[in-house]
Amino acid sequence: MTRYLLKRLGGALLVLLVLSVVVYALFYVVPGDAARLACGERCSTFQVSQVREQLGLGDPVYVQYGHFLQGIFAGRDYSTGTAILHCDAPCLGFSYQTDQQVTQLILERLPATASLAIGAMVFWLVIGVGTGLLSALRRGGVTERALTLFTLAATGMPVFILGLLLMMAVCAYLRWLPFPTYVPLTDNPEQWAWNMLLPWLTLGLFESAKYARLTRSSTLETLAEDHIRTFRAYGVGERAIVGRHALRGALPPVIALNALDLGTVMGGAVLTESLFGIPGIGKTLIDGVRHIDLPVVVGVVLVTGAAVVVANVIADLLYAAADRRVALR
Repeated sequence: MTRYLLKRLGGALLVLLVLSVVVYALFYVVPGDAARLACGERCSTFQVSQVREQLGLGDPVYVQYGHFLQGIFAGRDYSTGTAILHCDAPCLGFSYQTDQQVTQLILERLPATASLAIGAMVFWLVIGVGTGLLSALRRGGVTERALTLFTLAATGMPVFILGLLLMMAVCAYLRWLPFPTYVPLTDNPEQWAWNMLLPWLTLGLFESAKYARLTRSSTLETLAEDHIRTFRAYGVGERAIVGRHALRGALPPVIALNALDLGTVMGGAVLTESLFGIPGIGKTLIDGVRHIDLPVVVGVVLVTGAAVVVANVIADLLYAAADRRVALR
């Protein structure tokens, strides 16, 4: 197991290094005049030259990338022409709109996104795995057809349409909940939970369709294996077979998909955050693109990629715990 863990960590570090190379090339090398892009359209020629000097864009590309990595792992100094600004590691640069460190900006928005992602994950796992199991056990009946119709409708409906329909139904017509207004957890935990309930449900319903279909197919595949038929031949009850054996065999692909989705949402659920006014990483990315704030965009993209990589490492470990054969290969 230790060897398996070390291999996965080594692979994750390699992926993160490749990700940093690709992101730097796309945003700082390919555009040509990255200083103009980073500074924004309203910058004067003098301001653009200052940004070019500050980012070291006059150096060879490999030197620029070296400074970029240095900032992430050891911090970096930036010259404003009149003063030296130190950016502590992990340094992703300074926002040209707020003069704030990008890392600090992302960390301030991270709790909102994390609360959205974790709460939605609970919903999509409970709804998706539950309906998938029920559909597999009631295959061929009315229940399976209704659940299949639900998963197809949820898959084909955009998340912002689903969110608007839920707000109109729950907040406007039924009046079960007030219209969501984000309140930080530290200010009022109860109010925070009530206001996050609808965003959780929206994103959870949207993602749950994939898990329902995946759980159903994996469960049916596991139920058709030889050892399941042996258990039935020995008189083991159907509930015990499904709960102790079939579900465990169906979990590994669900774990892998959940890690990918959780990492992606942690990188910023742009549409959900925009719809419900949640000040998370997704909104930060939108603001960065709108104002052409290149360091912010690069920082959010790197954080999103890192979140997906870390989530997949955790998924590999859970995958190995669910199926010991994975770690032995």
